[in-house]
Amino acid sequence: MKKYKFLLQAVSIFAFALLLFQNTITAQSRVDRILIGEATRITNDEFPNFTTTPKGARVYSVNRANSKTLDAIDKGLKDLFAVAAKHDYSQKTDYADYTIFIAKPDRLKDINNQYSPDIAVGAAQYAGSIYDKGGYIYAAGMVVAFKPCAFVIGEHTKNLERVSEVVRYEGEHLILYHNDPKLYNKTKDHSKGGGHPILQ
Repeated sequence: MKKYKFLLQAVSIFAFALLLFQNTITAQSRVDRILIGEATRITNDEFPNFTTTPKGARVYSVNRANSKTLDAIDKGLKDLFAVAAKHDYSQKTDYADYTIFIAKPDRLKDINNQYSPDIAVGAAQYAGSIYDKGGYIYAAGMVVAFKPCAFVIGEHTKNLERVSEVVRYEGEHLILYHNDPKLYNKTKDHSKGGGHPILQ
């Protein structure tokens, strides 16, 4: 009888744990679908490839991201967290807090003919400025969501130091949003001047 009770308890615990796990997966899947939908809306790309960086950041990409790109993302986040620590910012300073989308670039070179895999996004507040290219601007990256932290960058095939820079710079907006709303509000819009790095 005792064996039967023990077995029944074990099965009940296992079933409960499985239910919790399934609920967590369902919630994560729902959040992921929302993030992917927003990244797709911004870039008009699909993101069929998923992986994580060695440090635990989540990456969705148009093409499978190679190990050097994943390392470059981790370096950018490491630099971001280091400068955040200098300012005593503690929120959203874990690799697992971040989801990065790697989109197909809409251009490979900038106006100076330098390698610059950027994405085209709606001009919005930049309309009529020198950045306006006919209703859109070229951006190295763009925030997709603040909760959870997500942004999109263009796919690079070389100059991966630039990937680290873009990750660090897009991450600044997210760090500031969660740690210093006043500075975030002053720096979220580059249309009135200012740029990266925001945090020194």
